[in-house]
Amino acid sequence: MNVKLNNRIKELVCEEVAIVQYNPAWPKMFEDEAAFLRWKLPQNLVKRIEHFGSTAVPGLSAKPIIDILVEVTSLEETKKQIVHLLEAEGYEYFWRPAFGDDGPPYYAWFIKRNSESKRTHHIHMVEADSELWDRLYFRDYLRQFPAEAKCYDELKKKLSEEYPNDRAKYTEEKSDFILLVTKKAKEYYKSQN
Repeated sequence: MNVKLNNRIKELVCEEVAIVQYNPAWPKMFEDEAAFLRWKLPQNLVKRIEHFGSTAVPGLSAKPIIDILVEVTSLEETKKQIVHLLEAEGYEYFWRPAFGDDGPPYYAWFIKRNSESKRTHHIHMVEADSELWDRLYFRDYLRQFPAEAKCYDELKKKLSEEYPNDRAKYTEEKSDFILLVTKKAKEYYKSQN
């Protein structure tokens, strides 16, 4: 990894972890961004666009960043055709590992910021077979089971106080809960079919 990129990643990891109360404007922010992406990006590459993460769960506190999962037909073509389009619009681009700090599988990740340089959107571009689609099980389960969402809400608030400027540690400390609930959600939804 080159020095400039390594320094940029260190800066990103140290940005504030600010958890705020649920904002009913978040679904509209997702819809607006999804419409922009459908308009701006090559239609032959972009398939599904989903709102996920805490801002996609009504009533759940969250970092005020809209997480968007975009299915692309090819990550290689995404690098060739999409990266320059979004960078020209001011998005930051990273080729990042899907899990952990190193190693495959990778995906295309974009950060959109507002005029105050605060993150507003994270765009995660993956192919149809990516394990990141499991995040929709987690989202749907929290939507359906408010007690689980409340536990997650409390965990995130606690961790944001413990790690206010360490996004990596904040995320790492949530991972056991997310994995457990995702497993439970997958079993639950598969049993419903």
